[in-house]
Amino acid sequence: MTSTPLNDDIRLIDCNEAEHALAILEILNEAIVNSTALYDYVPRPPRAMESWFAAKRAGGFPVVGAVDASGKLLGFGSWGTFRAFPAYKYTVEHSVYVHAGQRGRGLGKRLVNELIRRAREAQLHVLVGCIDASNTASINLHRSLGFVHAGTFAQVGFKFGRWLDAAFYQLNLETPVQPQDG
Repeated sequence: MTSTPLNDDIRLIDCNEAEHALAILEILNEAIVNSTALYDYVPRPPRAMESWFAAKRAGGFPVVGAVDASGKLLGFGSWGTFRAFPAYKYTVEHSVYVHAGQRGRGLGKRLVNELIRRAREAQLHVLVGCIDASNTASINLHRSLGFVHAGTFAQVGFKFGRWLDAAFYQLNLETPVQPQDG
């Protein structure tokens, strides 16, 4: 497991299923129940994390966590396949979630910056974030890191008795150095 120390006793780690699945699930389920960060209705059961982590492992996708000095997971970020066609191989869709009690501390920014660093290292070219258009905190975070608005799909979701717009933000990287077809 790699870790990067951060000020205020918070460090970034590589999450694993055995140690972090339930904490990730808690953060995801809180977002499902209380926000439009996920266009899901029903909290996920613990067994859902098995397939979630299996997909991350199969794709070689990172799961980066922010933990405090005691090892408690405060937030996490990852990416996955943007679209399942070969020509999209240099593009990924990322997600970052922070525990409800830890928001506003800059953890999301730390996590996204780490995903950007790892995307460059992995020779990716584009990071895409799909953000509920009313989530100004996430939109402002992404803009502050150089993401640009690439378009909004109006009324594609329905939750909490209202239509939801999905806004897409993208960051183009200078990598890969030598992209190839195939």
